Amino acid sequence: MTLSIYNTLTRRQEPFTTVEPGKVKMYCCGVTVYDYCHLGHARACIIWDVVRRYLQLIGYDVRYIQNFTDIDDKILNRARQEKSTMEAVAERYIQAYFEDMSRLGIKEANEYPRATHTMNGIQRLIHDLEHKGFAYPANGDVYYAVQKFDEYGKLSGRKLEDLQLGASERVNIEDAEYQKKQYPFDFALWKAVKQGEPAWESPWGKGRPGWHIECSAMVRERLGDTIDIHTGGADLIFPHHENEIAQSEAVTGKPLANYWLHNGMVKVDGEKMSKSLGNFTTIRNLLDRGVDPMALRLFVLMAQYRKPIDFTDEAILAATNGWYTLRQGLLFGYQYGKKLGTGEWGLGIRNNLTSNTYIERFKEVVNDDFNFPGGLAVIFELAKELIREKNIIVHQGKTETPPDKLLQEWQTLVTLADVLGLTAQLEIETISEDALTDAEIEDLIQKRQEARKGKNFAESDCIRDDLLSKGITLIDNCEGTRWHRG
Repeated sequence: MTLSIYNTLTRRQEPFTTVEPGKVKMYCCGVTVYDYCHLGHARACIIWDVVRRYLQLIGYDVRYIQNFTDIDDKILNRARQEKSTMEAVAERYIQAYFEDMSRLGIKEANEYPRATHTMNGIQRLIHDLEHKGFAYPANGDVYYAVQKFDEYGKLSGRKLEDLQLGASERVNIEDAEYQKKQYPFDFALWKAVKQGEPAWESPWGKGRPGWHIECSAMVRERLGDTIDIHTGGADLIFPHHENEIAQSEAVTGKPLANYWLHNGMVKVDGEKMSKSLGNFTTIRNLLDRGVDPMALRLFVLMAQYRKPIDFTDEAILAATNGWYTLRQGLLFGYQYGKKLGTGEWGLGIRNNLTSNTYIERFKEVVNDDFNFPGGLAVIFELAKELIREKNIIVHQGKTETPPDKLLQEWQTLVTLADVLGLTAQLEIETISEDALTDAEIEDLIQKRQEARKGKNFAESDCIRDDLLSKGITLIDNCEGTRWHRG
C-alpha cells in the first residue's frame, strides 16, 4: 500500500504525490511567541515531527519550514505588562520554545523564518494583491477584498452569505476598523501605526503586517508558489488557512498547497483547555511535575492525529506504563548485547538495516493516513518479544533464540521507535555518569544478602529500593538473586 492521506481541502483521503519527485516541501504554522507552549502545541509539534520522520523513512527528502509569529497584539500586550519590548518578549519565548521542544525530542525544522525578518516579502505580496485588484488601502490600513476571490471558503466549507448572516448581530458598525472595510469579512493585510507600537515603512505608510499575510509570504519566500503539505491545528482552518489560500492563490494563480493536514484539539478532563477554567497546562509545567517526555509523546501518538484527545490522569498513566514497556525493549541491546556477543549492538545502529516483515507491516499500516496507533501496535509487539527474551536470559542465564535474530529484532525496534521520536533519551540514559557498573550492582546485591542473613530487613529493603530507583530490578529465586536493567 502506498501512502495516502486525508486532505482537508478535498475532504477525502488521497494517494500522496509530490510536486517534485522524491522531495517534499512542508510548512507548519508555528507559534505566536508571547507565552510558554501548552499541551495543544505539544500535540501539533509531535505529530508533524513524526510525519516528517516517516516521510524520510519511506525515502523522501523533506524540507520542513516552521515559522514564528514575532509581531502580534498578544506579544505587544505582554511587553506592556512587563514594561519590556516586543523584541525582548519574542526572543525569550522563542528560546523557551526550543527548550521545550528539545525535551520532547522534536527535531529542529530546516528553517524558522520570522514575520519581522520577512517584511520585504510581505510588502511585495500585498503590493501584488493590490495591483491585481484583491486589496485596497484605507487610511493607512490595507484590506483583502474577500468577495473578489471566487473560491473563498473552499478549505473550511464556509460560504460568505452564511458568514454574513451569522455575524449580522455581532457587528459593531461604530467600530473604526469596520468603517474602513468595504465588506464586513475583509481582513487586514497591513495595519497603520499606533502609538507606542513598532512600525515599518511601507508604500501605505508606517505600520505592521496582519497575521494571515505573514505565512503566505514566508511560504512563498522559502518554498515557492506551490508546496506539497501545509499543516497546523484544526483551529487554524478558518480563518487563518482560508485567508492564506485567498492571498497566495489570488497572486500566483496556483494552488498554495496540494495537501492540507490538520491535527485535532486537546481537551483536559473533557473540557476545552483554557486559563479561565484553570486547566491550562504548559509543556514545561507538565514535565517538571514528573511526566516523562516520552510518555507524553506516546500519549499523543496513541490517538488518531485528526481526532480530539482528552488529557486525563488515567490517560497519561496508561501512556507512562506503555512507555515503561517500550523502554525495556529498547534497552535490550544495550543491556544484553555484549552477553549475546554477535554483530554491532548500540543505540546508534538505526535506519541502516534491510527491510523485514516488521518494517513492511509498520509501513503498510502507517501508509493509511499516518496511522501511528497502528504503527505502535507493531512496535509493542517487537518490544514484548524482546522482553520475553530478556526474562529468559535473566532466569535461565541464556536463550535458545539465535543472537543474529535478536540483533535484527532489536535494531528494527530501535529504527521504528526512532521514526516516532521515542529514542531521544535512551543514549543519555545508557551513558549516564550516575549509572551503576555491573560490579557495583553485584557488590550491592552481596551487601543486601548479608543484611538478609543478619535479619536486617530494613537495610535489605533499602538497598533493593535504591537499586530499583536506578532502574535495576532484582529477582530472587532458589538459585540466588538475578538482576536486570530497565
